[in-house]
Amino acid sequence: RTLLKNLISNPFGGAVYPVNPNKPQVLGISTFPSIAACPTKVDVVIVILPAKAVPALVQECVDNHVDHAIIISAGFREVGEEGERLEEEVKAIAAKGNLRIVGPNCLGLMCPTSGFNATFANLMPRAGSVAFVSQSGAMITSVLDWSVGQKVGFSAVISVGAMMDMDFSDMIDYLARDPHTKSIVLYMETIGNARSFLSAAREASMTKPIIVIKGGKTDAAAKAAASHTGSLTGSDAVLDAAFKRAGVLRVEDIADVFEMADILSKQPLPQGRRLAIVTNAGGPGVLACDALAKNGGLLAELEPTTIEKLNKVLPAAWSHGNPIDVLGDATPSIYANSLAIVAEDKNTDGYLVILTPQAMTAPEACAEALIKYASSTGKPVLSSWMGGPDVAAGAKALREAGIPCYAYPDMACRTFNYMNEYRDTLESNHQSIDMHTQLDQMSEGREEAAKLINSIRSTGRTLMTEAESKKLLKLYGLPVTACEVAQSPKEAGEAAEKIGFPVVVKLNSTTITHKFDVGGVKLNLRSKSEVEKAFTEMKESVSRLASPEGFEGVTVQPMISLKGFEIILGSSLDPQLGPVVLFGMGGSLV
Repeated sequence: RTLLKNLISNPFGGAVYPVNPNKPQVLGISTFPSIAACPTKVDVVIVILPAKAVPALVQECVDNHVDHAIIISAGFREVGEEGERLEEEVKAIAAKGNLRIVGPNCLGLMCPTSGFNATFANLMPRAGSVAFVSQSGAMITSVLDWSVGQKVGFSAVISVGAMMDMDFSDMIDYLARDPHTKSIVLYMETIGNARSFLSAAREASMTKPIIVIKGGKTDAAAKAAASHTGSLTGSDAVLDAAFKRAGVLRVEDIADVFEMADILSKQPLPQGRRLAIVTNAGGPGVLACDALAKNGGLLAELEPTTIEKLNKVLPAAWSHGNPIDVLGDATPSIYANSLAIVAEDKNTDGYLVILTPQAMTAPEACAEALIKYASSTGKPVLSSWMGGPDVAAGAKALREAGIPCYAYPDMACRTFNYMNEYRDTLESNHQSIDMHTQLDQMSEGREEAAKLINSIRSTGRTLMTEAESKKLLKLYGLPVTACEVAQSPKEAGEAAEKIGFPVVVKLNSTTITHKFDVGGVKLNLRSKSEVEKAFTEMKESVSRLASPEGFEGVTVQPMISLKGFEIILGSSLDPQLGPVVLFGMGGSLV
């Protein structure tokens, strides 16, 4: 009833046909016994039935050439094996008729710009330029309620639910082309089809900002997400890397999501991390500095010419540095002149103006004096009018002029840092990787490499020794150092003489990975006797700190110059993103 009421209460230019074979009327509107009985072709079917009845209705949609369905119903894979079986049945039926599905287990979708409201939410938000796509229906209803007081408008609100068919990538593809949408906000528990998402996001982020808040970071949250949508979550670090590569800005707090969506559509991105702060009170300026530095921002170092110019317009007792403390009796003209001077400083990338209400302060007049700088500087201008009723009019004037205004300066600094993170993300989105690989040479060793890996797997092992690893890399044409395995002090000494001094002796073990922890690395050995002694000492140390079985001889390798970097290179299969490559600092750091 609520959904039907929403559809008929918000005219969207289309017809609504209630279908119910058991009731002649709903809300005083005559019903139809089936989809086929509707007087015109049906474009979208909204399904509110028990899960077990959904397959038959989807078949009816296919039979009547319906293009889209929104399945509100729950009771699919999130409830276990029976629900998963039902879901697969629905997908198979829909695929035969090219029926695209939103949901199941969703709130529905609404388009405030056209009036279409196919949800059971309590209200229709005002029209705007932000599109909100969420896996959680409850998150949507909460945000809609919040948006009323904040006067935030939406171009579309979409609950994707369990994403049986259409997922985030489909929504991003559509919203990227939607002229009413200027920014896209996602609440995500699972990414869906990872390749499709990354492809869609990377293309869309070229023209519209995409801001995501992702649940399931902790083990407890991941477990909750699985019970909610029935989907697996993957490594959070891997998702972070994927988001950055696709041009998606990830924020940590719900409060920041729509703030960033609004700001990125109104203010230019900073070209660096240097922020200039103008304030009429020292304490808030200090707090702003802490918040700025906490997440990678920098306090701009003002040019000497800027200091000289400020000396001419500010009282002698001003701070003579950044933060620029213009003192408590600062007039609107002092605020405006200070910002105008600092805006010419080449060492600045953005500006934060802080005002605290004092007896001689004129918050609204100061705000009006700053409005002309909302877009004239070519750099982001943020503000913090601290207080309540005394500063409310000024804060409102700034927001309406396109200058974000915050209750506290630390919030503004966090936004500035997010803007820098987004700029970095966009820059990485434009980078390409030039890979020249000698595939013919690599393929020559593939057969031998397969034999090596299969022989290790046949023993039940999942861990390769260093000697085996180097042999594998060599088979693929990668340069490696000489590596001789020795089972006795004598063999170790002879191997060292063969390689040439100085050498390194390392533990050879199929069970111990972190050699340093058990005394399994001896560096810069310069004689046969030192090598033999190292073998004996290492055997004793490993037996004592780990187990005698963990010592399976040593490897002898040439001592390489310490100039350069130790790195780690690895790969894994992420549940959501598939094959992932790890690259970073290695050696004793991992």
